[in-house]
Amino acid sequence: MLTGIVIDALDVARMERFWWDATNGRTGGLELRFVPTAKPKPPSHKNRLHLDLAGGPDWKAEVERLVALGAQRIDIGQGDVPWDVLADPEGNEFCVLRPGHPGVLADSGLVGICLDVAAKDRYAQSAFWQSEAGWHSVEYHEWGVRLRRRPSSTVSLVMGPPAAPKSGRNRLRLEVTQNDWESGEFLDAGGNEFHVTH
Repeated sequence: MLTGIVIDALDVARMERFWWDATNGRTGGLELRFVPTAKPKPPSHKNRLHLDLAGGPDWKAEVERLVALGAQRIDIGQGDVPWDVLADPEGNEFCVLRPGHPGVLADSGLVGICLDVAAKDRYAQSAFWQSEAGWHSVEYHEWGVRLRRRPSSTVSLVMGPPAAPKSGRNRLRLEVTQNDWESGEFLDAGGNEFHVTH
């Protein structure tokens, strides 16, 4: 069962505060777990996993609130899109989705976990994560796949291209509780690290 996201952090306490405030504590029951690292995120490197937050009806004010908490507006080549791309205090990209964005079932908090998946790996990754996450409410779209624990769950796991080049260990990783595996860190069907706990 998908139970959380593990995030490398130079300053664990600061990142915990930022993300608790950014999500208003609304994570759909998923734990955001921060683990210390001494390696900063390279500025030119895009993460393969990022989080989406709901902007709500007053999404402009929500973006300003997040900036006041320590986020920065960034350009990763997204162009003119109906969402805002920000980075947390340690440079990890995340998106603020505007009202009417497909698949958004809440006005605030965490609503999406987005995993880059190459088009050729889409079905293998979908099958792998349905099995390991235990999220079986599945939508297939031109752009990729969306999984939810239940149809009404506010957080979805979204998988689709393009896949950022793999450059070292991912800073954000999915975490599952799985009694059939040993505890530890493993690779998914696309070569992304994930954690297993009991």
